[in-house]
Amino acid sequence: MKIMAMRFSIYMLLVLSVYFISNCPVNLAHRNEDDPTIKTMEEFSGYPIHESHFLNSLSSLSVDAETLQKQIDELSSFSDSPAPSVTRILYSEKDVLSRRYIKNLMEASGLSVREDAIGNIFGRWTGSEPELAPVSTGSHTDAIPYSGKYDGVVGVLGAIEAINVLKRSSFKPKRSLDVIMFTSEEPTRFGIGCLGSRLLAGSKELAQQLEKTVDGQNVSFFYAAKSAGYMNVEKLSTVFLEKGSYSAFVELHIEQGPILEEEATSIGIVTAIAAPASIKVDFEGTGGHAGAVLMPKRNDAGLAAAELALAVEKHVLESGSIDTVGTVGILELHPGAINSIPSKSHLEIDTRDIDEERRNSVIDKIYESALSISKRRGVKLSEYKIVNQDPPALSDELIIKAAESASQELELTYKKMISRAYHDALFMARVSPMGMIFIPCYKGYSHKPEEFATIDHIADGVKVLALTLAKLSLS
Repeated sequence: MKIMAMRFSIYMLLVLSVYFISNCPVNLAHRNEDDPTIKTMEEFSGYPIHESHFLNSLSSLSVDAETLQKQIDELSSFSDSPAPSVTRILYSEKDVLSRRYIKNLMEASGLSVREDAIGNIFGRWTGSEPELAPVSTGSHTDAIPYSGKYDGVVGVLGAIEAINVLKRSSFKPKRSLDVIMFTSEEPTRFGIGCLGSRLLAGSKELAQQLEKTVDGQNVSFFYAAKSAGYMNVEKLSTVFLEKGSYSAFVELHIEQGPILEEEATSIGIVTAIAAPASIKVDFEGTGGHAGAVLMPKRNDAGLAAAELALAVEKHVLESGSIDTVGTVGILELHPGAINSIPSKSHLEIDTRDIDEERRNSVIDKIYESALSISKRRGVKLSEYKIVNQDPPALSDELIIKAAESASQELELTYKKMISRAYHDALFMARVSPMGMIFIPCYKGYSHKPEEFATIDHIADGVKVLALTLAKLSLS
């Protein structure tokens, strides 16, 4: 009888305590972390009561939007082009200044900061169980010439502010939380997109390539990195992360497309990232005087390039999917004189899709067209080189659900969507489960000075990111 009575007393204590918790959230938020009653309840039930309360209360928290906007504006001042444009090239003076700015903000937020051999920057908030694989978030701050101030930056400064939101709430992460600023997401200087995240994902091919890579001024990658202060840059293998180093990676980013704005939707939850394949093509023909060489006698390398550009469009449109895209972003003619028949032409082609097989089929058809055009026009196909052919990446279902749940709890409209632009998240998917959160941007503009996102939309994204990180940290 005594045992039964004791069991009944414990049961009633639990029932009353749960009732008290559900009806007195303010008191619970300020409870003593070492309260033996709460500890007994948590051990008995197997659920972290104070943590679930935090997740329920986060929707009432607000972002320090004024400070965040000020930081975005300040970072944009580190630019080699005049406002409102931003130009911040890898390892340039402005890039070095922006790195220092980010590290100072991380330290001010109480994060422990480290850099790897090529300048990927990590700021860590150590969790209560640091032996567990951490959760990570972040993006990049480098900017192509004459671009805007939100691409990438929202995902770095917004991530730091998300950590601040969690800290101000007295949240205690179980898994550590890392903010990452990736080196050179843009391919501007060395022609390699997502350079930092590719190396983190363990690309030995890229590490070998960088040993002989130079920029347009014939400055080597190693020399540029050392000039920026990275003296151990040759130890590229130290950058590699083992698969599973993180339990999750979540990147906050402007959409870089018009869908969210047009549909008046606050949040985009990315389900897949389309992967790019880059192709370089060279034709060699016979030059000559524009007036003297008769049309039937010509072997025009310029017309061969123009015909291939149209073939790219044709093959993409015939893929059967709106998710297949192709772009001839570079088309150069030699000697480049109005009264001279082009003797050489050079094209650089970008094709993307979330379906790797479909995209690769388009690449095969482009090659077949290049051969056919070469033969028909009597020009030489001197190069057809696939520079990179990355696989697409699917977002992890648990991360999608966490972001979806966060949006619902914050009472924000959202939609699931794909990312046609690629991001560092594409390569972090090789290290850990991955997800992305999009916010609207003005008319979908990006990579131009008119790029813009309202601070309200940014703040919404930061709150969804903060709550998503909290959920993943406690998993």
